[in-house]
Amino acid sequence: MFPHPLAPLAVRGAEMGAPSVRRVAVPARMRGGSGTMLVPSMLMFGVIVASSGLLLMIERGILAEVKPPPLHPPHGDHAWRSSGDTRAVAPEDMDYQVLQDVRNRTIRSMCGQKNMPHSIWELSGGQRKTVLKHILVSDKYRFLYCYVPKVACSNWKRILKVLDGALENVNVKLKMDHKSDLVFLGDMKPDEISYRLKHYYKFIFVRDPMERLLSAYRNKFGEIKEYQLKYGVEIVKRYRKGTRKSTGDDVTFSEFLLYLLDEEAERMNEHWMPIYNLCQPCAVRYDFIGSYERLTVDANYILEHVQAPSFIRFPERQSWYKPVTRETLQYYMCNTQRGLIKELLPKYILDFSLFAYPLPNITSEFCRQ
Repeated sequence: MFPHPLAPLAVRGAEMGAPSVRRVAVPARMRGGSGTMLVPSMLMFGVIVASSGLLLMIERGILAEVKPPPLHPPHGDHAWRSSGDTRAVAPEDMDYQVLQDVRNRTIRSMCGQKNMPHSIWELSGGQRKTVLKHILVSDKYRFLYCYVPKVACSNWKRILKVLDGALENVNVKLKMDHKSDLVFLGDMKPDEISYRLKHYYKFIFVRDPMERLLSAYRNKFGEIKEYQLKYGVEIVKRYRKGTRKSTGDDVTFSEFLLYLLDEEAERMNEHWMPIYNLCQPCAVRYDFIGSYERLTVDANYILEHVQAPSFIRFPERQSWYKPVTRETLQYYMCNTQRGLIKELLPKYILDFSLFAYPLPNITSEFCRQ
């Protein structure tokens, strides 16, 4: 049973007989522990988001006549990659090459700013600890993978265990242990960390930010008792007036978003922490950014690139898995108060802009379709 998805904040109490929602006043947190700004101005983000979309439209219109620009800058360009293999797209998919190029250009532009970190040693202690505990290491195949919860990280962990000999194959029906038989970059000494960041192949997988949040909400509050008790009970207590004691399994999506608004990004649970905070794509120059939307193709490309054994292929989706479809996402977005979504977007704006995901369409015309 999934938690209740609907009930826009403005109509829930009167029209649906459900408890009303209140917003707890918590000051917005836009600064790190040191007090310095962690992100550029919102104007810059707006320009980048707009320019990314414009690049897509312009380049798609001229691709038939003009060869696409290189996927990466020349060797030595500060803003992007290592000096190894610079391919970033597996099949010759022109639209996807454009997407990769937009991501590369946006990251170059954003990460080239003076106030952005250019190595993990420029991060605060808390920021560095977060990213290092999310980077998994394969010394045998010389790669680093920054895992992002709700972006197929369990399957990637299975693959690392198979590559290391801890699992027989990726399809073994065992409950996933997310800690044992895995090597984390954060467990190494500074010189060992620096060496691997400089010489190993580095990759991450990203996903539409709102789709990832919805996936986390449906999974954690609809299926996982631990999360219902640890987070759900408090969320209902904090944001729902006049309700009887909750067991945490009835958190609405709107209540979840209110909770995210009041949480400091750097202190969030990893399942809804922004990808930027988890993997620090300015401080770590990733060689490849895979997409959840092309998960199998991109994953198998990486396995080929690191020369993994040919019998290892990315696992097929489990039969019981219920993905967040485009229709499901639209359903939740269109039945959540627009102001709430708009207020939340700045917290995830780096994920939208750096990885070239469009902002959610919640216009009345779109939602009527």
